Amino acid sequence: MKPGPFEYVRPASVEEAIAALEDGGYDAKPLAGGQSLIPAMNFRLAQPAVLVDLEDLDELRGIRAREDGGLIIGAMTLHRELERSTLVAERAPLVAEVMPWIAHPQIRNRGTVGGSLAHADPAAELPSVMQVLDAVLHVRGPDGGRTIPVDEFYLGLFTTALEPGELLTAIEIPPLPAGATCAFEEVSRRHGDFALAGVAVVVETGADGAVARARMSLLSVGDGPVLAERTMASLVGRALSAESIRDAAAITAEDLDPPSDIHASAAFRRHLAGVLTHRALDRLRA
Repeated sequence: MKPGPFEYVRPASVEEAIAALEDGGYDAKPLAGGQSLIPAMNFRLAQPAVLVDLEDLDELRGIRAREDGGLIIGAMTLHRELERSTLVAERAPLVAEVMPWIAHPQIRNRGTVGGSLAHADPAAELPSVMQVLDAVLHVRGPDGGRTIPVDEFYLGLFTTALEPGELLTAIEIPPLPAGATCAFEEVSRRHGDFALAGVAVVVETGADGAVARARMSLLSVGDGPVLAERTMASLVGRALSAESIRDAAAITAEDLDPPSDIHASAAFRRHLAGVLTHRALDRLRA
């Protein structure tokens, strides 16, 4: 239960942090809230040679309003800050809804938004929520800054599009379109445990009452957030009704190939995903 030896660096600026990460290469890891990395180091599942502590980088903190009604969230912003923010509740209600589902208060008091997104745990809630909200991730590295649409950020199990030396600096969430509603549903063994399955959904309804666009992402059923493309397509052009919701839930369960582990079998996760899809869409119909 002790980490291996490592060099500790506490930079005073983003530029210093990037330089330290670049020097360390693949053996360097940024330390944000530490709620995932430190336990992994203690179990020797992660053994970075260089640990770059981002605690002093206040420029990566904060929640700011965009003029168009969207949000910009600094990567070092704490989960607890999102949970308590009236601006987040007003402009990104799905984010506000999901925050109490993330771990426990002690974790949310230390864990950061950017740390969760960059860690890319397939059971994490925020990657799926950011996916359905069409978030854009801002990254800075030795060659300057770039933006990555969330659909291009997750590449596989605990794997993202971040290159060595790059830092996730901010997350930009566009405003919800007019007529859009959203919901989140999750099942875990105990509240705060890792999800056995979960679903985040945003539905845009036109003036005729039919779904104009749908975004649905599932967690804990694949190597990362799973975009339910066929389910989304099945909803477009139809009003949310008992029939369309039943069809969507069936498609969701049918399309998944989730993993089995000591907590749940693949069949159980597949069933849960269909049930949670039904629950989330039924909430939006009401």
